[in-house]
Amino acid sequence: MIALNKINKRHGNQVLFVDASMQLDPGEKVGLVGPNGAGKSTIFRLITGEDHPDDGDVSLPKRVTIGHFRQEQGEMSGRSVLDETIIGCGKVGELHHEIEKLEAAMADPDQQAKMDSILARYGEVQEQYAAMGGYELAARAKEILHGLGFAESMVAGDVGALSGGWKMRVGMAKVLLGDFDVLLMDEPTNHLDIESILWLEQYLQNTRSAVLMTCHDKDFMNRVVKRIIDIDDGELISYTGDYDFLEKQQADRATKQEAAFGRQQAMLAKMQRFIDRFGTHVAKAAQAQSRQKKIDKIERIDPPKKRVIVPFALAKPPRVGEDVAICKGVGKTYGTRTIYKNFDFEVRRGERWAVMGQNGAGKSTLLKMLSGALAPDAGQVKIGPSVVLGYFAQQSLEVLDPKLTVLGQLDSKFPLVGEGTKRTLLGAFQFSGDEPDKRVEILSGGEKSRLVLAQMLFDPPNFLVLDEPTNHLDLVTKQMLVETLRNFDGTMIFVSHDRTFLRGLANRVLDVSACPSGGAPLVYPGSYIEWVEKTGMEAPGVHA
Repeated sequence: MIALNKINKRHGNQVLFVDASMQLDPGEKVGLVGPNGAGKSTIFRLITGEDHPDDGDVSLPKRVTIGHFRQEQGEMSGRSVLDETIIGCGKVGELHHEIEKLEAAMADPDQQAKMDSILARYGEVQEQYAAMGGYELAARAKEILHGLGFAESMVAGDVGALSGGWKMRVGMAKVLLGDFDVLLMDEPTNHLDIESILWLEQYLQNTRSAVLMTCHDKDFMNRVVKRIIDIDDGELISYTGDYDFLEKQQADRATKQEAAFGRQQAMLAKMQRFIDRFGTHVAKAAQAQSRQKKIDKIERIDPPKKRVIVPFALAKPPRVGEDVAICKGVGKTYGTRTIYKNFDFEVRRGERWAVMGQNGAGKSTLLKMLSGALAPDAGQVKIGPSVVLGYFAQQSLEVLDPKLTVLGQLDSKFPLVGEGTKRTLLGAFQFSGDEPDKRVEILSGGEKSRLVLAQMLFDPPNFLVLDEPTNHLDLVTKQMLVETLRNFDGTMIFVSHDRTFLRGLANRVLDVSACPSGGAPLVYPGSYIEWVEKTGMEAPGVHA
């Protein structure tokens, strides 16, 4: 369906692609992976025609339709969420709103002179609209919006009043509603909770559309894609299988390349020793010269490139008493909506709580109350006397000084610590080479999250309260964070939509889904893995 043939592309002095080729077939589900800056977004722009290759060509069928979900959404205002979704979903959305305008014109007495042409156009548009399934459009739009976490009241509400994260969901709903031949999905799980992620998995598995996506959620990739295209040093390398298969193949290839590199280095060293020893020896000088010529002609094998996961060795946090946090009779309301009423909950030393709950159940509200960022309306939240609390939320990124460098940010917090120690920490959080010298103001959201987490864990508190700590983190950094926190000798409570994080760390599960309706929270005294096995659900109300 779509083919990139021998593409060459450079941005300034950076070479992105060299004679790179790939193909996307009808209905195929493909993951696109590669390090930051490798050219994933460029591939999308080449396919949509927003960018062009320096050499080579991009081949698309004439009538293929493409839906592109991007991280940057345009302005949204002046319409309901439902209308915004419909009008932005492509051709059928345009017909929907043209029908509305034509119906208004037919009811306008001032348009009588044009009525014949209006009626003729109305018939044409109706026929096209019906053929494209337009009369089910509103129902399908609502189904998609509900799947992405929108309550009925939000669907009818003003799209302009939504936060940036919810507007991202509207942008995704537009793309899914359009029933395009091809879906280009740029990090679709960002800003989604676990319930919405699980719904989207099912939707993409079942859609007729071909899907090409980038994603930092390993479980999501494994369940949706059947093939991976890896951008590797300017090439596009295809692997038939999911992300786990890619990792295994890459590890096998790296092992073979490392062995070949080692053999070649040993051979070169042996030849060089002969040259060094006999280069001036009259009887063997000719042999030495011959071997030197061989060395000069040998095509060198490069060592395998590795992006190593190195968990950071956390300092031991101060010891805490048995009672870390206690909620007693807690109540919290927003306007007329009750979130918690007579809520009782205890966190004890060494526990690692995963807070689960359907959208709007109050997961983040609980973490804010535990951290002290939000006061309860009734009852008491008591933190143990020896507890040192560290709170991470997306608002935590605001604590960074935009004028400092990455290393300077750590210097400002830990002025007495040696630079080598701080660079080791930054390396664990994927700030290597010249990256510690980048200014905070130019960092991406994911880079800022990494820096805040690094700063928090350098001198770790004994009670971590983490609200979606893996948002925007790539797969390697997520794995490093899980492995680092496995060795954390403290207490944790967290909200996360990342199942690798949930499986790797939670030894307790708290489901607060029933709290807004006056029900009691469900407490499971075991790991997330055991909770999924017992309940059959990966999230409240969503079966595995």
